[in-house]
Amino acid sequence: MKNRTLRTSLLGKALVPGAVLVLALSGVADAHTASVTVASPGPTIGPGTPFTGVSSHADCAQGLVTGGGADQATGDNRAGNGNHVMGVSPSADGVTEYLGTPGIVGADATHWLAFGGSGSNSSPAFSTTPYAMCLTSNGIRHTLVVMDKAAGPSVGQTATVVVATCPAGTRLLGGGARATPASVGSLKPIASYPTFADAAHDFGRKAAADGETDPDSWAAVGGIGGGRDDDNTTYAYAICTGFGVDMKHDTTTVRFREAAGPTEASASQVVTTGCAPDDGVLLGGGAAASGGSVTTTDFTKAGSGGTHLVGSFPSDADGTPAADGSGTSADWTADIHAGGSPSPNTFSDVWALCLDVQDGRAG
Repeated sequence: MKNRTLRTSLLGKALVPGAVLVLALSGVADAHTASVTVASPGPTIGPGTPFTGVSSHADCAQGLVTGGGADQATGDNRAGNGNHVMGVSPSADGVTEYLGTPGIVGADATHWLAFGGSGSNSSPAFSTTPYAMCLTSNGIRHTLVVMDKAAGPSVGQTATVVVATCPAGTRLLGGGARATPASVGSLKPIASYPTFADAAHDFGRKAAADGETDPDSWAAVGGIGGGRDDDNTTYAYAICTGFGVDMKHDTTTVRFREAAGPTEASASQVVTTGCAPDDGVLLGGGAAASGGSVTTTDFTKAGSGGTHLVGSFPSDADGTPAADGSGTSADWTADIHAGGSPSPNTFSDVWALCLDVQDGRAG
């Protein structure tokens, strides 16, 4: 069971009646449709020893993955301070990571990876549950995976921002973040969010705000506490529509919430946002443990190097994780943990990315 000494649930807009959106225009022979289903196999136990990691995967039996997340069980004692998300990212086969040369690294991915890591504490209660968002659409039949990466962070109490941007003529559908290696116990991704590769957003250092439409990039932020290592790497992933997919009548909308905290040692906090009825279906989401004001200023770390993510996943409006096979999730939840020390000036951030299809084309 999670240690949620401090819990705040900031609810999003009204729940979409099902995560399946079907729009048909009168007189149009071939209606453009989009539906999203959640896939999750349940928890993978571990890591059971300090300074190690565990991987798990969720697989789309139908459709293409547009995003995904992870939810961790941390136990109910101080050992839970050491359990953190190490990554959420797409995969071609459910095993292999996209870690090579930056750029377009894959197409039509149908699997989602979730990674958990441990610091100096570990517990048999640790586990990681992966979630994949599986899109079926007669308009979006192909997707691309774009990856960017950067060395770092390698100096204690610092962060590294990396941004993956969709190619011109494509549209962002979701994204993820990853940090390696797991053997550096204080290293972890502390943010994963939609953004824009423009000056107004400082080319991804400022996150997309609530109500902004059609972001083109996904950012990842790697954070580190007191540990150091020269091989630390932060990866950002953007999932984009394939080339030639006509999206000019479709809209992606960002929903965002931010809450102060958690600041007390060993405390966690949950924040939730979601797609409004007019926003369409939930494609995926993101989360951050930040220094606040992430949509108006460049990203800053929380007040402690130990603050981390223990969850970023599809849910209901109360923050309950979505079930495998669910077609009803319209909300996204972030679960932020302060770690073993007080964390002043800490904020919890959550994003949902929604897709509204507007006409009767088959792309």
